[in-house]
Amino acid sequence: MARIMLLFLLGLVAVCAVHGIFMDRLSSKKLCADEECVYTISLANAQEDYNAPDCRFINVKKGQQIYVYSKLVKENEAGEFWAGSVYGDNQDEMGIVGYFPSNLVKEQRVYQEATKEVPTTDIDFFCE
Repeated sequence: MARIMLLFLLGLVAVCAVHGIFMDRLSSKKLCADEECVYTISLANAQEDYNAPDCRFINVKKGQQIYVYSKLVKENEAGEFWAGSVYGDNQDEMGIVGYFPSNLVKEQRVYQEATKEVPTTDIDFFCE
């Protein structure tokens, strides 16, 4: 009985330690520079401000630089979104990876072509 209670408590701690929610998928596939989607595809410049509608997205200010890591494959009537992180003066947002509309930015430098089509996973749309 003590073992069962211990396993139950460990499971409860594990569940409580993970805060977050899996949001709806924006796409079933993404384009990346490599199979693991870890290499930067490009550096883009925001052409206008963007306020994130939910935790899957990032806030962007006009003129900010964004490192692009993947490009979601457009499906049906959905918009075209890219995943990246903001680079700029605001230290609070640096390093946070999220989605933003591709028509919001202009690519300034392409480091590697996004030629690998990879399926998205639930973790791609996980919010803490």
